[in-house]
Amino acid sequence: MQLQKKLLKDSLDKALQEDYGIKGDITSNSVIDKDARIKFEIKARQELVVCGAAIVQYYFDEYSSIEYKIHINDSQCAHPGDVIISGTGLAREVLMLERVCLNYLQHLSGISTLTEAFVKKTHNTKAKIFDTRKTTPLHRQLQKYAVTCGGGHNHRLCLDSSILIKDNHIAICGGIQIALQKAKQNQPHYTKIEIECDTLEQVRIAASEGADIIMLDNMSLEQIREAIEIIQDRTIIEASGNVSLETVEALAQTGVDMISVGKITHSAPAVDIGLDII
Repeated sequence: MQLQKKLLKDSLDKALQEDYGIKGDITSNSVIDKDARIKFEIKARQELVVCGAAIVQYYFDEYSSIEYKIHINDSQCAHPGDVIISGTGLAREVLMLERVCLNYLQHLSGISTLTEAFVKKTHNTKAKIFDTRKTTPLHRQLQKYAVTCGGGHNHRLCLDSSILIKDNHIAICGGIQIALQKAKQNQPHYTKIEIECDTLEQVRIAASEGADIIMLDNMSLEQIREAIEIIQDRTIIEASGNVSLETVEALAQTGVDMISVGKITHSAPAVDIGLDII
């Protein structure tokens, strides 16, 4: 996934304005001479996968005269003490942008780092790690970009990306077969139909009706293996539901094609990154 900074400009600008306030950094303006210049380094303080260097680049280019160098790009690994970005510029400008830049770096790198941990657990299997729509409002593109930086894949970006029939759709329609038939009748061109199944009987119906992807929701490993036997390579198989670092390896070894993980976006802890004056 490519980061579209032009599309993100409004939210990035508002994020800075939120921190800037009306009068700006009154502390720095009170105690630091306007012509004072400093050198700085943004460093990793733990093992992590970098994501957000491109955001820092946007802020430095748009809102300052800071001269900088990116040493570790998005998607690359950093070790404790590694310099991610270094630069020199007016002290007031550096301090004005410090927090918003670090907030994005810490949050997005947290997502990419956790995603990589999940991806490593699936090595030697065909399963791929996917994100979900469980994202922070107005930050979905950034968070999904962070997932790809960690080696994961993007599920639906939004509701019109593909058809995904879930339990509430099935309940409202009156059954899984009716829901699938209606979806096929009204299916937009070039979109796939995925359906969520939480019983093996639902899996049998979904496979016979020709769903493009069958999501096995909160099934045990034994149920997943039975579902795979029922489906017999007729469709793509996705496992979902409370997936953790402790359970993902066993899930991947069942032979599913996709594993969707909500926590890589909604529960990823921020990583430790700091800005030091040198």
